[in-house]
Amino acid sequence: MARPAEVFVRPLTTSEGQKLQRITRRSTDPIRLRRAAVVMMSGQGQTAADIANLWQASEDWVREIIHAFNESGFDALDPKWAGGRPSETDPQTRAQITAMAKTDPAALGLPFSRWSLSKLADHLRRERIADLGRETLRGLLRSEGVSWQATQTWKGSNDPDFVPKMRRILDLYYHSPEDGRVICADEFGPLNLQPRPGRGWFARSRPKRLRATYNRKGGMRHMLAALDLATGEITYRIKDRKRWREWLAFLKALRAKWSEGRIYLIVDNFSPHKKREVLTWCAANDIELVFLPTHASWLNWIEAEFAALRDFALNGTDYRSHAQQGKAISDYIRWRNRNASPKTGFAINSKIRHPDYRPKVPV
Repeated sequence: MARPAEVFVRPLTTSEGQKLQRITRRSTDPIRLRRAAVVMMSGQGQTAADIANLWQASEDWVREIIHAFNESGFDALDPKWAGGRPSETDPQTRAQITAMAKTDPAALGLPFSRWSLSKLADHLRRERIADLGRETLRGLLRSEGVSWQATQTWKGSNDPDFVPKMRRILDLYYHSPEDGRVICADEFGPLNLQPRPGRGWFARSRPKRLRATYNRKGGMRHMLAALDLATGEITYRIKDRKRWREWLAFLKALRAKWSEGRIYLIVDNFSPHKKREVLTWCAANDIELVFLPTHASWLNWIEAEFAALRDFALNGTDYRSHAQQGKAISDYIRWRNRNASPKTGFAINSKIRHPDYRPKVPV
């Protein structure tokens, strides 16, 4: 039987090639990503056989995608869902499939770090668990609560005193001391000058464009900030450096702002916070430094404020000077403080509020 004639995608324009490349780098939809990669590889002159071998798929599937793109362009990258016939897999088989999908392929001796639908379907077929197509498998996993997600990182605390430190901080959050106020403080930055990716509302396929640059010639700044839980307001200073001298000067500004009563200052274990000169001055000026457990910055209430600051004042911007960037930060914090309210209810539904909570720390 004669070999089928090679199938290639039609000549791509520069803008089409750039769009395909963006999809392969940024798409969170694995179907759209795979199909865009197939089209782009075909545009580079690779045969259907070579593409199928790389993606562990059939040559017919590759040819179908190429033909569809030649006929309907980028619409061909979107999955076309169909109802299909009802699943014939029994509950036990569905449980096996779900367990396999959540298993690391490397633990099974396979030479890849994650499953694709094709690889998982092939493995299920080899193991005689089930013979399913990709879309049937996708629907089954979705119905069983398994979806394609990005991995996340988490650094557990190795502090042997994690629990007493955490409970001390939570007690200050839940029960405002009568003899003073609770302040959460930290550094934010570095604030260098660079285009920052972000999200916004734009016409379809017409997102905001930022320049691409790898140069960082404007130097950097650092923001020292403090969140007053009694009012919800933020006090900050932007400095060229964040040594213990800048930190001590910031503490003196806080003490001048709140001249009466004790200040309970929740901070992390950054070395300038523990400098001898800083500790001596705090002890002499009625400031108690309440240190977080190691690797537990999420316990500092100001971290959530930093996330909002980054999202609304920095992401999606390309400030060309520190003055311009500093004004944007100042405008945001000024607006935020006008709308501030006392901070209450930290981690209301979190397991850390359970009396028997134990963190994942080395024994």
